Amino acid sequence: MTDVDRQIARSAEVLDRSRDRYRSLSSRARQRRNAAVIRKVKYALGAVLAILIASAVAGFFLPLGTTGVMVALGLMIAAVLLVMALPGERAIAPQQLVETELAALPLKTEIWLESQRKALPAPAITLVDSIGVRLETLAPQLERLDPAEPAAQDIRRLLADHLPELVTGYQSIPAPLRREERNGRVPEKQLIDGLGVIDAEIDRVTQQLASGDLDKLATQNRFLELKYQEARELGQ
Repeated sequence: MTDVDRQIARSAEVLDRSRDRYRSLSSRARQRRNAAVIRKVKYALGAVLAILIASAVAGFFLPLGTTGVMVALGLMIAAVLLVMALPGERAIAPQQLVETELAALPLKTEIWLESQRKALPAPAITLVDSIGVRLETLAPQLERLDPAEPAAQDIRRLLADHLPELVTGYQSIPAPLRREERNGRVPEKQLIDGLGVIDAEIDRVTQQLASGDLDKLATQNRFLELKYQEARELGQ
């Protein structure tokens, strides 16, 4: 096999992994949307049943007549339309991540990241997909981690502070300027580099949690603070 063939093979592997990650994230997002629809249907059926029972009880004391039946039917239709119009999966603001319990933080972060996809460049979307997959693996591990542990606080800063600051800082820059050099830096490259650091850091934390070595778990906080000081400057 020539070097060119090996390079093509490696590129194909990377592309396949990216597609698998995207399918995995899309599948979980679709499952959440389907679950929201099912909940709406249950609420709608409950509302219809409640109106039917109330109408039946009222009918024992006072004949409903045509007008009463039409009113009940109208209430049923209105209840169904109202329930189905309710938002499915609630949007998550970056500020909410700070207040989220540690065990629920990976899922909330993934949902928030999924909502940011359309506003990010293609290379960043690949990293977002990778981060989403790592968050899925991290979630059950955090359920067993004491939130008071210093390592838990570092993980919270990574997911609830550094990651949102990086993404929102990039998004605050006007689209035509995102690929232009500013103060020796290109915002789009900063975003991609920063997401790559977070992706690698989540992977490292996950491996340390899996090994049970909490002494080595603390994130590279000083390095991250220096790295994301640049992220904060993106929007300035």
